[in-house]
Amino acid sequence: MTSFTLNGKAMTVDVDADTPLLWVIREQAGLTGTKFGCGVGMCGACTVHIDGKAARSCLTPINAAEGKTIVTIEGLDPKGEHPVQKAWQEIQVPQCGYCQSGQIMQAAAVLKDNPNITDADIDAQMTANLCRCMTYTRIRAAVRQAANAMKGG
Repeated sequence: MTSFTLNGKAMTVDVDADTPLLWVIREQAGLTGTKFGCGVGMCGACTVHIDGKAARSCLTPINAAEGKTIVTIEGLDPKGEHPVQKAWQEIQVPQCGYCQSGQIMQAAAVLKDNPNITDADIDAQMTANLCRCMTYTRIRAAVRQAANAMKGG
């Protein structure tokens, strides 16, 4: 049995200790916003927050979630009002959209730690989240816009 908080709600699951957090989120919790991409932590489609830090849920065994706070795209801001979510919509970042929940979760974690982000910081911090549609220019613009909003600008 593993107990943790998922999007503000206590959750206990009875699965093998090495079951990836991704599958618990999708199958036990029924939250499908977190995507399966590569399964080896290289693409970032499965990015969630664990105790406020971006993490690859496909690589995180459920036993590592014990006592932790997990936030998925559904829990970032259920109304879509987080500055990153708003910037993504306003700039129309997604093309196919598959990677976007991971992109948004990565950006939100990065901006929480560094709201004074530069383009070089954005490139360095977002580089491990892949977008097959190559919307990187719009991703950078949305991260910049969200950073400005978070600073009150």
